[in-house]
Amino acid sequence: MAATSALVSQPYQGHAMTADPADIQIDIRNVGKVYGTKGQDNAVIALDGVTLKIRRGEFISLLGPSGCGKSTLLGIVAGFQAASSGQILQDGRPITRPGPSRTVVFQDYALFGWMTVQHNVEFGLKAKGMPKAERAEIARALIATVHLTGFEDKYPHEMSGGMKQRAAIARALAPDPDILLMDEPFGALDAQTRVLLQEEIARISSDAGKTVIFVTHGIDEAVFLADRVVVMSPRPGRVREEVLVPLPRPRTAEMRSDPWFVSTVNDLWETLKPEWQKGE
Repeated sequence: MAATSALVSQPYQGHAMTADPADIQIDIRNVGKVYGTKGQDNAVIALDGVTLKIRRGEFISLLGPSGCGKSTLLGIVAGFQAASSGQILQDGRPITRPGPSRTVVFQDYALFGWMTVQHNVEFGLKAKGMPKAERAEIARALIATVHLTGFEDKYPHEMSGGMKQRAAIARALAPDPDILLMDEPFGALDAQTRVLLQEEIARISSDAGKTVIFVTHGIDEAVFLADRVVVMSPRPGRVREEVLVPLPRPRTAEMRSDPWFVSTVNDLWETLKPEWQKGE
């Protein structure tokens, strides 16, 4: 890549940053994932030797072509599936199952269609046994945070895709998780709504101080949102490069025309274009 900043991408060599161990919230250690029986013809090696350390409060974008294992890695961090090899630690403890300290926002919103926005956002708080008045107050505040005030009593089918995704983000934030996991959450939206929600999640995540892992195959999106872009190779997925993003927060639309931003997006496109052209 062109050296357009002191903070530029670099070949991956285990991990691209060092930090006080107490600052590391997620420690991904040599993780592999095989579907099927390793060594047999039907085996699919989704991940191979992925190692990554993520600081508390850091926003990480996982970027790469379809099939590179981004969502698989996110699912292992979420506790939805187990690694075939290696391990993932959260605050020094192995992740073995889903937990309330990690919530997930999916591409398809995953809202409960029979519940209003208010009740969808309250759902996790109700499951924790929080009193009705308290959870209603928290839900209303989060609904305001994602700019859905006035839509508390609407059902998902009465809202646009962008509004449903705002509601899904509010629901994910309601239990006050330490870590927010986002699996291509804007992938099904139109271009204009996608840009608006990128700016929204950049604001919300910065204000909330959450650790975020954001899966995307959108280069512009990955660079705009992240503190660090982790570029993954085609299957089997490996971390092959990291890009440290020097842009200040809060992120604003004007930053998309910053020379460093433009150069970095273009360089990443040139790097990844051959893989996408292969249809990987």
